[in-house]
Amino acid sequence: MADPYHNNIYHQGDADSYGTYGQGGPDGYGYQTDYPAQEEDAASDVTEGHDEDDQMYEGEYQGIPHPDEAKTARRAARAKARTVADAMSDQEELAEQYEDIMEDCGHGRFQWTLFVVLGLALMADSVECFVVALVLPSAEKDMCLSHAEKGMLGLIVFLGMMFGAFIWGGLADKVGRRKCLIIVLAMNCISAFFSSFAQGYGFFLFFRLFSGFGIGGSVPIVYSYFSEFLQMDKRGEHLSWLCMFWMMGGIYASFTAWGIIPRYGWGFSMGTEFQFHSWRVFVLVCALPAIAAFIGLMFMPESPRFLLENAKHDEAWMILKQVHDTNWRAKGQPERVFTVTHIKTPKTQEDEFIEIQTATGTAFQRWVVRTLTLTKLVIKNILSLLGRDLRLATLLMAIIWFTMAFSYYGLSVWFPDMIKHLQHEEYESKVKVFHRERVEKFSFNFSLENQVHKEGEYINDKFLDIEMKSVKFEDSLFVECYFENVRSTDTLFENCTIRNTLFYDTDLYEEKFIDCTLENVTFLHNKKGCHLDYEEENDVLVYMVSFLGSLAVLPGNIISALFMDKIGRIKIIGGSMLISAGCTFFLFLSFSQAAIIAWQCLFYGVSVAAWNGIQVITVELYPASKRATAFGVLNAICKLAAILGSSIFASFVGITKVIPILLSFGALVGGGVLALKLPETREKILL
Repeated sequence: MADPYHNNIYHQGDADSYGTYGQGGPDGYGYQTDYPAQEEDAASDVTEGHDEDDQMYEGEYQGIPHPDEAKTARRAARAKARTVADAMSDQEELAEQYEDIMEDCGHGRFQWTLFVVLGLALMADSVECFVVALVLPSAEKDMCLSHAEKGMLGLIVFLGMMFGAFIWGGLADKVGRRKCLIIVLAMNCISAFFSSFAQGYGFFLFFRLFSGFGIGGSVPIVYSYFSEFLQMDKRGEHLSWLCMFWMMGGIYASFTAWGIIPRYGWGFSMGTEFQFHSWRVFVLVCALPAIAAFIGLMFMPESPRFLLENAKHDEAWMILKQVHDTNWRAKGQPERVFTVTHIKTPKTQEDEFIEIQTATGTAFQRWVVRTLTLTKLVIKNILSLLGRDLRLATLLMAIIWFTMAFSYYGLSVWFPDMIKHLQHEEYESKVKVFHRERVEKFSFNFSLENQVHKEGEYINDKFLDIEMKSVKFEDSLFVECYFENVRSTDTLFENCTIRNTLFYDTDLYEEKFIDCTLENVTFLHNKKGCHLDYEEENDVLVYMVSFLGSLAVLPGNIISALFMDKIGRIKIIGGSMLISAGCTFFLFLSFSQAAIIAWQCLFYGVSVAAWNGIQVITVELYPASKRATAFGVLNAICKLAAILGSSIFASFVGITKVIPILLSFGALVGGGVLALKLPETREKILL
């Protein structure tokens, strides 16, 4: 079989020198540095007067090997493995060379800068998952949302994120990690801006869908992008640290919602048609992480591994040199020279994009052909995940992603819904019932709350400037009554008779009169909007539950980051999922509001380690040409599971707690057992 690579030879120097890739010649891609060759006996001003043999590494007395010695040992081990193996594929050879280059570049300022920028992008994805749930209690006031509309608004974001992960993950392998990430962040920022001003439900729904479609692509791209700047011994730990930004996104969203939304005066209105309340300010503030990440990416380069896969060798070399120089200057060693002059490159590269000359077609025609070609390439890349070499890994990962997301997101919806249900039950237990009361010529100028009036008679009464909350009139009679400036929540008139009565400036519409007889009844200047009132203490509880749930993952994040490279990805994933399954059974022990919050925090704190391991191993299982595509497909499966889990679990609220607990337990146990069947990748070089 013909070698698709040029006959370039990789030379590895001693511990203090840098590798030179290739020997040059007409077939190689040479990168000549600007640094002149030094004589063997030459010495710089920095080292003059010092004998390198006399210098002592400060950790030598403690038995700690010098970093260069450790690096040389790792390379020697890999070289020995190459000689033992019968044959090494071209892809593996390129991966070995790239790993050696990244070791020479070191881990330092460049990676930490990229870490912050990509962390903000991951934080934007986290915020997107929280924003709708946090604004929903307030948004329904402006938009008069039904229960079905509220449910759709909660699911539409995940639907957009599902398609976004699938499409942008595939595009990132063909167009570029950085370019696609910039586009998805821009989409998120733009849609967040317009959704904050959208007055109607339809427009708000569309912009949240568009926002989810954009930011949904950030997770597959961020992990693929960052992993390609990390050397093998740093990869698991630092990808796990990156996961902490998802936690920070939840804390940021909860904290800002707590500080902004209850401030009802933070807004303005233009007549009765345009309202801009505090929850809309919160939606704008939630776009700040995406804006910051967008700005930061302007100063970050493309992944050199992606560029090498697409035969952009000059650009890749320049970026690798930038990484090397940035890190060593920050470490106080600016004299370290990036001595890589040649990188082994594929002999033939198919021109994957069909170019049409200007004379042979219009700009639109060229765009259509490029788009169709790109679509075919992305689909081909997706189908290749089911090829013989990757089929088993893809199937196992799909099941693990699905089971984890189904349980996690299902319980994430079920926990707060159960808290609300318990609150509602407690509230209803305190209802006051008035039976056969007769009130005549009386002015009700005080609010009515949590009351049921049965078979009452109200003759020539006035209801002025009051609020009715959870009030129900059954089989009652109203004669010559007057209602003015009345606001209501969950208030109904059922099987009542109302005669000669005027409703002026109220929100008591005819829909609130069920099976009632209305005789000579007038409705004037009805209030527009839902005018739902929501108690501040309930808002605080919603934000506090979200805040505590996000903060609870901190210990799990730290533990998984510290032990990811020590005990391996498989044990982290399997152990975390199985322990999380056990945590669900604590819900049988106690079921008060405080207990639910405690079990929620425990579940989040344990399960986050599995999430970190799943994301790390997803990056490592697939080659560079399919990495973002595979991550995008699996993340799309994750969002599908989130939609199904949240819908199914929510349907059992107030009915039974057994089925949600058993569903989550079964899914987590099944996924955890399958995770133990995955190959360990902590000592695997990224292909």
